[in-house]
Amino acid sequence: MELKKPYYAVIFTSITTEDNKGYMEMAHQMESLAKRQTGFLGFESARDQLGINVSYWDSLVAIADWKMQADHLFAQKKGREEWYKWYKVRICMVEREYEFGNG
Repeated sequence: MELKKPYYAVIFTSITTEDNKGYMEMAHQMESLAKRQTGFLGFESARDQLGINVSYWDSLVAIADWKMQADHLFAQKKGREEWYKWYKVRICMVEREYEFGNG
């Protein structure tokens, strides 16, 4: 993913509860919704016991707008009430990137 720098990354790291019925469905809905937001650039995620979701945005304004989007607000509330034992959000400016591929 080659993006014009600088851009922003929102890193959402979480541990879910044992009973997280409906969580993955909501996560897929939020990813689909985020992709339609102004300023959205990309998304990556991994989940084992610890989940790491990284979304990429063109500005801090786009991130703030996403945080306050109505369906996203509902998902955040439901997550705090039902699905998360713990989470942390980090917002970072990406100034440089590089990658390796062997294929």
